Order: sequence, then structure tokens, then C-alpha cells
Amino acid sequence: MKAPSWHPDFIVIGAVKAATTWIQARLQENPQIFMPDPEPHYFSSGFDHGEQWYRSFFRDRPETAEVIGEKSADYLAHPLAAHRIAQTLPEARLVLQLRNPVARAYSDYKMFFRRGQAKGPPEDYLQGAESPYPRFLEDGLYARHLSRWFDLFPREQILIYLYEDVAVHPQRIVEAVSAHIGVAPVFRKEAAAERENNSQAAILPLPLRKALAPLKDSVRPLRGKQVFENVRSLLAREITYPPLSPALRERLTDYYARDIETLEAICGLDLSRWKATARNTA
Repeated sequence: MKAPSWHPDFIVIGAVKAATTWIQARLQENPQIFMPDPEPHYFSSGFDHGEQWYRSFFRDRPETAEVIGEKSADYLAHPLAAHRIAQTLPEARLVLQLRNPVARAYSDYKMFFRRGQAKGPPEDYLQGAESPYPRFLEDGLYARHLSRWFDLFPREQILIYLYEDVAVHPQRIVEAVSAHIGVAPVFRKEAAAERENNSQAAILPLPLRKALAPLKDSVRPLRGKQVFENVRSLLAREITYPPLSPALRERLTDYYARDIETLEAICGLDLSRWKATARNTA
């Protein structure tokens, strides 16, 4: 199937809670690239909205943009996303940022705790089949999910790198992603110190966030502006997260051990850092 003329040339497919917003922000700094701010989630939860709805995310593409992309971090683990993308955009370049799955699971829990959706300690949510949110653990089974993608796309069409490498070699990551999607890299030295991680940030109370939800897209361009942040700081509350206990960290490490071994084998990645540091990852 030939891709439509407005199609995204590349897609950041995950992983959830692997700081993919960081690479999105870096790519958006490149005038050759257009990426919408919101995650469309079209090939996962938004598919029933139809192609015209998806196309609306790209209508503001400037003339300077040579390539179009989007980021929807839930695509990796979604059971139908790979097939839908293969049918619609078979030549799209795919970008995947992976994070230590133990840290990813705890970060996912913290997001739900921050939002008031998870109210108990991590033990109540990170216990396999007993979890009310199965995605906390299942999204980190990267090898299982990647097998679907490898069945549908050539291996060279999928760029895979590690969250942990972003902190050490941010410019190298931007250059690799840029080369993969076919543009010259643009990298600000200041970006090396920037991290798209809001787990330590204060948050608005849940009732207020629900009331303001319809305005989310409208206020997005104001985020980071001094006036916006001043108002937010007046209304927000600080969050203290229940810690990930050593015993639970140990169980999670065991839970992911086999999948990590498989991931190393199918991707040719060296994940020794994950195996060596998993028990000390928060």
C-alpha cells in the first residue's frame, strides 16, 4: 500500500515512561522536521477516529519541514499498532527508546500516583496478575512486544537505543536519530542538561486537573512560560512518592530477567547495565 502524501515519515513508537518527550523536543528544534506536540495515539486507541482525524495533527506543517513525524509512546506495547502502521505506513522509519524495565514500571506507577489514580504503595500495583493496571509490568516486556514489529518491518527500519545513553551521550543520540530519519542533525549544547522528566514536579489537585482537561491542548504552548509556571506553582502541590522497596525491586528484576535476555539476543544490545543495576534502580 502506498503511503498518503501527508504521511508521517517517521514515528517514535515508545516506550512509555522512557523519556521519549526528550527526543521529541530535540527533533522539534530542527526546522527540517515537523512533529505535533500531542501524541495522536491514532494507531492504538484513536484508530476509530479515522484517517481524516489523524491527518489533522499534521495540517500545521511549515514549508521548511522536509519530514513529518509523530510520537505515540504506547504504540510499542499495543497489540494492533504494529499491524496498523505496517498496513498504512509501511515505509515509515521507526524510533524506539527503551528504559530499564524495573525503572520504567516504577516511573509508570509514580505517574498514576501523581495523578491520584494509584493511591497505595508500589506493592499494590507491581505484583503481576494482581495489579489493577497490568500495563505497569507488561509494557516493559520489550522483547515480547518487539517480536510483532520485527515480523512486520525490516530490522533496519527500526532504530533502537537506550534511555540510559541519553544522559551520557545526548548529542550522539540526536545524531543517530536524525540520520535514521534522513535529516541533518541540529543539537543545542544546552539540551544536554535538559531532561523531560516531571516526576519531581508539583502537580495540580485532581479535581482541578479534571476541570481544566478540555483546555489541555490550548494551554500547551504556554507551558514553560514564566507567567504560566507562576500560576501553576500557586495551585500545585508537592508529591512524595512511596519508595520501591528492595524486596519488590528484587521480584521485578526476576520478572524481567528472561525478557531482557531475549531482547539482547534479538536486538544485539548490551544490556549488562540493566542486569547489573536493576536492583538499585529507582
